[in-house]
Amino acid sequence: GMGFLHDTRGVDVAALRRYRFGQVQKELQQRDVAAVVLFDPVNIRYATDVTNMQVWVMHNRSRCAFVPAEGKAVIFEFHNCAHLSDGVEQVGELRPAISWYYFGAGPRSPEKAREWAAAIADLARQFGGGNRRVAFDHVDPLGTAALQSLGIEIHNGQEVMEMARIRKGAEEMKAMRASIATCERALAEMEQALRPGITENELWSILHQVNIREGGEWIETRLLSSGPRTNPWFQECSDRVIADGDLVALDTDLIGPFGYCADISRTWHCGDSKPTAEQRRLFAIALEQIEYNTGLLRAGMTFREFVESGYELPDNCKPNRYSVVAHGVGLCDEYPHIVYPQDMKNSGYDGVIHDGMVLCVESYVGVHGGGEGVKLEQQVVVGERGAEVLSNYPWCGKLRG
Repeated sequence: GMGFLHDTRGVDVAALRRYRFGQVQKELQQRDVAAVVLFDPVNIRYATDVTNMQVWVMHNRSRCAFVPAEGKAVIFEFHNCAHLSDGVEQVGELRPAISWYYFGAGPRSPEKAREWAAAIADLARQFGGGNRRVAFDHVDPLGTAALQSLGIEIHNGQEVMEMARIRKGAEEMKAMRASIATCERALAEMEQALRPGITENELWSILHQVNIREGGEWIETRLLSSGPRTNPWFQECSDRVIADGDLVALDTDLIGPFGYCADISRTWHCGDSKPTAEQRRLFAIALEQIEYNTGLLRAGMTFREFVESGYELPDNCKPNRYSVVAHGVGLCDEYPHIVYPQDMKNSGYDGVIHDGMVLCVESYVGVHGGGEGVKLEQQVVVGERGAEVLSNYPWCGKLRG
């Protein structure tokens, strides 16, 4: 084929763009905010579908988008990159970026921040009439001070974007299914390559290779570990050689075709030996938690109702519990962040599970101080009648037994 830019895989890209841009403008109008200014490349992607060196610009704030409550977006684009927006009807104007991050601006940073703020204030006047309320997803102290000196009232752009992104449109779901299909083809190649003597890094590299081959973009983490490195969780992959009888646990966090996230976890058993009773026990608990919690999900339920009726881990596995019971996912991990009941007071928040919300249902099961652990995760879309599982990659037959 012609590569992924020409392979739409049945996705109506023009409709996808219209839907997402509309979601952002609806949020702005509801809040009576004149515009949102976006630096996060994933937010810029959501609103405008224009990408440019996505990972690089995450830590070099060298481009931004001004999205008004009504009208077309203005992109302040990186050096000589105006052509990247060709054919995107939601973008009405391109301007050269005004950058004040220190690498780009050095000692001129304060001057550049003032120049940028003046341009934003000018656009707010042009699009918002008398409305001086503007939302920003990221803005540092220099930018904040410059905006405030011009009478701009700063609002939370992260909230605007997270709320816009909650409900997935029909074309988004097609794009997400394409990304999950890529991820699952990669998992099949990984599981096939898994045998004693391969390193964690070698195994992990296959996920990247298949994702890139199929037009995917990057992988957010390095979460693959084996044997004793599976407990506690969040050890990133290493040059450890995987041995016969080891558990291998991984979390894909894959940003695939169309920029959609495929976030699923699997745990496998390496080699020809039989799994131990303990390995199978841990796996059974994790699978039961995933299936039980997925079965509870309904549109209209609150986060609190969901976690309070959720699966209870054995006491000796509670200290090593995962950071969330479930989280939202779209172009990357996003709202909501739904925590265990014992974490609600300290770090949780309530909210409503909506129709059309895509969630990742999580489980990590490892005895506190134990030798091994099991990580499982499924990506699901919530409807009135319950959750439809989007990730159909099979569970490890040997561990499931």
